[in-house]
Amino acid sequence: MYKRVRLKDTVEVPPEELGDVSPNLVKRLLQDKLEGRMDEEVGSVVSVTEVHDIGEGTVLPNRPGVYYKADFDAVTFDPQMQEVVDGTVVEVVEFGAFVGIGPVDGLLHVSQISDEYLAYDAENQQLASNESSRTLGVDDAVRARIVTKSIDERNPRDSKIGLTAKQPGLGKHGWLKEDHEKQEATAGE
Repeated sequence: MYKRVRLKDTVEVPPEELGDVSPNLVKRLLQDKLEGRMDEEVGSVVSVTEVHDIGEGTVLPNRPGVYYKADFDAVTFDPQMQEVVDGTVVEVVEFGAFVGIGPVDGLLHVSQISDEYLAYDAENQQLASNESSRTLGVDDAVRARIVTKSIDERNPRDSKIGLTAKQPGLGKHGWLKEDHEKQEATAGE
C-alpha cells in the first residue's frame, strides 16, 4: 500500500553546499539518502516530496559537513499482510514466479499459483499446466494476496514477500477473465 507519511531524519550537508542550506538542497540530500531504502515501520521510501522544517546545524568532531535535522513528507510503499495486490511477473524460475508489486518483488511459489500442477518451461520462461493450456510467464499481470513479509533493513534486496493466488478472484488476469466469461455463459443458459 502506498502512503504519504511525515518523517524526520538527519542529513549531512557537505562544506561546499553550506552557503545555501535550502529546502531544495535538503530534499535532494534526503532523496539520495533514503529513496529505495527499506524500513520496518514505513516500508520502502519511494520519494521524498516536500521538506517542511530544517533544524539548527550541528558540527561533529572530525567530520567535514554540518548535520541538519529535517521534517519532511515522503511517499512510501508498505506491503501489508493479507493485502491483495496487482503486479507483473518479472522472472520465472523452477520454484515459482517473482512478481513486481510496487518497488519490491514478491515470490509466488509454484504451489501457490494454481490447483493444477505447473511444470517449469525454461526455454519459454514460463510455468505451464499439463491439464489445461494455462501458462504463467514474464510480463503477465497477476492478482495475489500477501501472506508472508520479512523486511531486512540492512540489505533491502534480502527482504522477502510471499504471495498466494490460490483463492477465488486471485491469479493471472487472463485466467480471471476466462473464469468470469465461463460463469456468465453458464448463468445465461
